[in-house]
Amino acid sequence: MAKIDYDKRRFHTWSNSGNGEVGEETLFDYHQQDNLVTATYKGGEILSGHLIAKVLPDQRLDMRYHHLNRSGDLKIGTCISTPRYLEDGRLSLDEVWQWLCDDFSCGQSRIVEFTPIHS
Repeated sequence: MAKIDYDKRRFHTWSNSGNGEVGEETLFDYHQQDNLVTATYKGGEILSGHLIAKVLPDQRLDMRYHHLNRSGDLKIGTCISTPRYLEDGRLSLDEVWQWLCDDFSCGQSRIVEFTPIHS
Protein backbone atom coordinates (compact mmCIF):
# COMPACT_ATOMS: atom_id res chain seq x y z
CA MET A 1 0.00 0.00 0.00
CA ALA A 2 1.23 3.48 -0.86
CA LYS A 3 2.22 5.81 1.96
CA ILE A 4 -0.84 7.32 3.66
CA ASP A 5 -0.98 10.84 5.04
CA TYR A 6 -3.15 10.66 8.16
CA ASP A 7 -2.72 14.37 8.92
CA LYS A 8 -5.89 16.45 9.33
CA ARG A 9 -8.24 13.53 8.67
CA ARG A 10 -11.46 13.22 10.66
CA PHE A 11 -13.10 9.86 11.29
CA HIS A 12 -16.32 8.60 12.86
CA THR A 13 -17.10 5.17 14.27
CA TRP A 14 -18.78 2.86 11.76
CA SER A 15 -18.93 -0.24 13.96
CA ASN A 16 -17.62 -1.55 17.27
CA SER A 17 -17.75 -4.67 19.43
CA GLY A 18 -20.24 -4.63 22.29
CA ASN A 19 -17.46 -4.30 24.89
CA GLY A 20 -16.12 -1.11 23.24
CA GLU A 21 -17.01 2.42 24.29
CA VAL A 22 -16.73 4.52 21.12
CA GLY A 23 -19.93 4.79 19.11
CA GLU A 24 -21.41 6.51 16.08
CA GLU A 25 -21.30 9.89 17.87
CA THR A 26 -17.55 9.63 18.53
CA LEU A 27 -15.36 11.76 16.23
CA PHE A 28 -11.59 11.38 15.83
CA ASP A 29 -9.26 14.18 14.65
CA TYR A 30 -5.96 12.77 13.38
CA HIS A 31 -2.60 14.53 13.00
CA GLN A 32 0.70 13.24 11.67
CA GLN A 33 4.35 14.25 11.74
CA ASP A 34 6.66 11.79 9.99
CA ASN A 35 5.81 8.33 11.42
CA LEU A 36 4.11 9.74 14.53
CA VAL A 37 0.31 9.90 14.49
CA THR A 38 -1.76 11.46 17.26
CA ALA A 39 -5.48 12.03 17.60
CA THR A 40 -8.08 13.39 19.94
CA TYR A 41 -11.54 11.88 20.15
CA LYS A 42 -14.81 12.64 21.91
CA GLY A 43 -18.54 12.23 21.61
CA GLY A 44 -21.15 9.77 22.77
CA GLU A 45 -19.85 7.98 25.86
CA ILE A 46 -16.40 9.57 25.52
CA LEU A 47 -15.78 12.90 27.25
CA SER A 48 -12.16 13.18 26.09
CA GLY A 49 -9.69 10.77 24.54
CA HIS A 50 -6.21 10.73 23.05
CA LEU A 51 -4.21 8.26 21.03
CA ILE A 52 -0.62 7.98 19.92
CA ALA A 53 0.58 5.66 17.16
CA LYS A 54 3.51 4.85 14.98
CA VAL A 55 3.06 4.13 11.29
CA LEU A 56 4.36 0.67 10.46
CA PRO A 57 6.08 -0.02 7.11
CA ASP A 58 2.83 -1.52 5.73
CA GLN A 59 0.94 1.68 6.74
CA ARG A 60 -0.91 0.04 9.65
CA LEU A 61 -1.01 2.01 12.90
CA ASP A 62 0.36 0.54 16.13
CA MET A 63 -1.38 2.63 18.77
CA ARG A 64 -2.13 3.15 22.43
CA TYR A 65 -5.18 5.08 23.57
CA HIS A 66 -6.75 6.45 26.73
CA HIS A 67 -9.98 8.27 27.51
CA LEU A 68 -12.36 9.42 30.20
CA ASN A 69 -15.92 8.17 29.75
CA ARG A 70 -19.22 9.69 30.91
CA SER A 71 -19.23 7.39 33.96
CA GLY A 72 -15.98 9.00 35.13
CA ASP A 73 -13.83 5.95 34.35
CA LEU A 74 -10.34 6.29 32.88
CA LYS A 75 -9.75 3.59 30.25
CA ILE A 76 -6.61 2.57 28.37
CA GLY A 77 -5.94 0.16 25.54
CA THR A 78 -3.85 -0.94 22.58
CA CYS A 79 -4.87 -1.24 18.94
CA ILE A 80 -3.63 -2.18 15.48
CA SER A 81 -5.45 -0.24 12.74
CA THR A 82 -5.35 -1.51 9.16
CA PRO A 83 -6.13 1.10 6.49
CA ARG A 84 -8.10 0.56 3.31
CA TYR A 85 -9.71 2.89 0.83
CA LEU A 86 -13.44 2.73 0.18
CA GLU A 87 -14.85 2.93 -3.35
CA ASP A 88 -15.62 6.64 -2.86
CA GLY A 89 -11.98 7.39 -1.93
CA ARG A 90 -12.48 7.80 1.83
CA LEU A 91 -10.09 6.07 4.19
CA SER A 92 -11.35 3.35 6.53
CA LEU A 93 -9.44 1.88 9.47
CA ASP A 94 -10.21 -1.70 10.55
CA GLU A 95 -9.15 -2.00 14.16
CA VAL A 96 -8.30 -4.90 16.44
CA TRP A 97 -8.01 -3.65 20.01
CA GLN A 98 -7.61 -4.77 23.60
CA TRP A 99 -8.34 -3.05 26.87
CA LEU A 100 -5.32 -2.71 29.16
CA CYS A 101 -7.63 -2.26 32.14
CA ASP A 102 -10.72 -3.85 33.68
CA ASP A 103 -11.31 -7.25 32.04
CA PHE A 104 -8.54 -6.95 29.37
CA SER A 105 -11.07 -8.06 26.74
CA CYS A 106 -10.51 -7.69 23.00
CA GLY A 107 -12.69 -6.30 20.25
CA GLN A 108 -12.90 -5.06 16.69
CA SER A 109 -14.06 -1.75 15.30
CA ARG A 110 -14.06 0.26 12.11
CA ILE A 111 -13.74 4.00 11.77
CA VAL A 112 -14.42 5.74 8.47
CA GLU A 113 -13.25 9.10 7.21
CA PHE A 114 -15.94 11.68 7.96
CA THR A 115 -17.42 13.69 5.13
CA PRO A 116 -19.73 16.44 6.37
CA ILE A 117 -23.12 16.76 4.69
CA HIS A 118 -23.60 20.21 3.17
CA SER A 119 -27.12 21.60 2.68
